[in-house]
Amino acid sequence: MKILMIGDIVGKGGRRAVRSLAPKLIAEFGCRFCIANGENMAGGGGFSRKCLEELRGSCVDVFTSGDHIWDQKDFVSEITLCADVLRPANLPSSQPGRGWGIFKAVDGREIAVISLLGRVFMGNTHADCPFRAADAILREIGTRTKLIFVDMHAEATSEKTAMARHLDGRVTAVLGTHTHVPTADEQIFPGGTAFQCDVGMVGARESILGRAVEPVLRRFVTGMPGHFTVVDDGTRLHATVVEVDPATGRATGIQRVMRDWDGGM
Repeated sequence: MKILMIGDIVGKGGRRAVRSLAPKLIAEFGCRFCIANGENMAGGGGFSRKCLEELRGSCVDVFTSGDHIWDQKDFVSEITLCADVLRPANLPSSQPGRGWGIFKAVDGREIAVISLLGRVFMGNTHADCPFRAADAILREIGTRTKLIFVDMHAEATSEKTAMARHLDGRVTAVLGTHTHVPTADEQIFPGGTAFQCDVGMVGARESILGRAVEPVLRRFVTGMPGHFTVVDDGTRLHATVVEVDPATGRATGIQRVMRDWDGGM
């Protein structure tokens, strides 16, 4: 069984690329389930119900998130209407939405997906410990399914690696997001957990992390604030395919994927 994980979707270009390319990748690799981090899909920051509606035909089964989950103020009320969107599970329970869920693949198998938010270099003082949150969720999942995927949305590679080591043998995969740059460290740990520090993004090739080059460069050179515009043309999609043994929940393979999209279907 193969499962597709798509990196951070950035803006309109990212949404259009996912809508066009995700079904093709699912068919190419024979994937039965698709996860995507969508927290930058609405103008480069956050979600909106309208943007999610654009992706209904993309074959994405569940959207994970991260520190930009509430960038769009209306999504605070909209998230309760979006059963396929997960906010980070280690945010306070007083916040709307849910941080994990059990979803059905096309073949009927149940897959648990957990969205977690790192704390190192993230500047998010409202996030609780992701390690304790993961342990609590796994106790709650119990024996309901052996197929468990974790999106660890974090800045520090050490924190992501530590989470994967902490969960090795207890989940199918720990795949990192947030930095928008795919890492070449994909591997399967001794306990059978697949790991990659960062899946990457679905964003413009000619950009700095999906934003126009000049404003970002000006900020670095001058130190002056400015508006970072999302680039919607010339998109590159980064994703990862994980092959699993459904009987054991262990990963048997992991592969990075990259595809360019310049418009059209």
